[in-house]
Amino acid sequence: MRVLVVGGGGREHALCWAIARSPKLGKLWCAPGNPGIAAVAECVPIGVEDIAALATFAQANAVDLVVAGPEAPLTLGLADACAAAGIPCFGPSAAAAQLEGSKAFCKQVADAAGVPTAAWARFEDAAAARAYLAQKGAPIVVKADGLAAGKGVVVAMTVEEAESAIAAIMEDRIHGSAGAAVVIEEFLEGEEVSFFALCDGTEALAFGAAQDHKRVGDGDTGPNTGGMGAYSPAPAFTDALREEVMARFIRPTLDEMAGRGTPFRGVLFAGLMLTATGPKLIEYNVRFGDPECETLLPLLRSDLLPVLHAAATGSLAGQTLDWDAAHSLVVILAAEGYPGTPRRGTEIRGLEAASAIPGVLVFHAGTARDEAGTIRAAGGRVLAVQGRGASLAAARDAAYAAVDAVDWPEGFARRDIGWRALG
Repeated sequence: MRVLVVGGGGREHALCWAIARSPKLGKLWCAPGNPGIAAVAECVPIGVEDIAALATFAQANAVDLVVAGPEAPLTLGLADACAAAGIPCFGPSAAAAQLEGSKAFCKQVADAAGVPTAAWARFEDAAAARAYLAQKGAPIVVKADGLAAGKGVVVAMTVEEAESAIAAIMEDRIHGSAGAAVVIEEFLEGEEVSFFALCDGTEALAFGAAQDHKRVGDGDTGPNTGGMGAYSPAPAFTDALREEVMARFIRPTLDEMAGRGTPFRGVLFAGLMLTATGPKLIEYNVRFGDPECETLLPLLRSDLLPVLHAAATGSLAGQTLDWDAAHSLVVILAAEGYPGTPRRGTEIRGLEAASAIPGVLVFHAGTARDEAGTIRAAGGRVLAVQGRGASLAAARDAAYAAVDAVDWPEGFARRDIGWRALG
């Protein structure tokens, strides 16, 4: 099979790494890719939002499967363009991708499908949003309705924090047009879990769960980020919970989307809060999580490629997945200044030494190679360092040994990834 992966981050490096291991693979491209991905795939200089160029490339190169990494190309119609060219795409149509593209649409679908979720309201007027806030009080959650690269959510513990969030999102437009409206939600208390299911429009196959660490600082302090680390399996997410989520969340959502004439294909990512009264949906995303993807894929024993193709072509029925019994933990190395304005261009050394540690994989998330061949920071989250072990503690120790082997004074990492499970 000839495969094109779209994206250039840590998630896409993990996808390319897994697909490259498939005996069914003939040729692998990644657009635009990164220096780490270049070791396992041919990188193509096409941006993730250049839908026409991606579809043209896929058609010209007789690509058998397009695999979308990030959400942006999906909301812009990558799967639709592939369908028009007769090429299967692992990822939903633009209409179905609104599950992530609009927080309000996601909540409407959840309500229609009977999926347990937080009470919510949507506002296009800042004054109306503030009036609702005054009525509800805090703690409360304020979200930009549109796509904000994982940074459009403020968990406000005070009314003042919530008011500041409304001002920043709706009036200062810190997330651009994504902040034309906000969704204000009931605050949910409990442990947060990321759950993934592969979907072919009608069938769903559980793919696994991980616990992510959203806040930038140790002890879950500081602003939300795209994710500073993750681990799997998560002790809080039992087999019984997995079956409950498939029955009460994933399958009803698939049925609702199909009933709307927008069947969902690809990976459905349910962000869940495990509350005292059971799991509740925080939001859906329409792609693999990052860094959850880098955490889960190294535990997958099955060949990933045919399963992705089955989901893209509506033939998941009968597919199964085989998982390693080991534990996996990922630590993100981020650039100084993240999640604000990250410092770019600094040199990163020690990658070979880090990768040589047993049980370690280093995925490139935001790197670039200069003319001299030096690896430099080119983003906020720069490396995803994955450790694996017979226990979560062993996986953590491997990951942090590799983090310490990376020579990059301008980078930083949380030192407590896995704390909920490890104590």
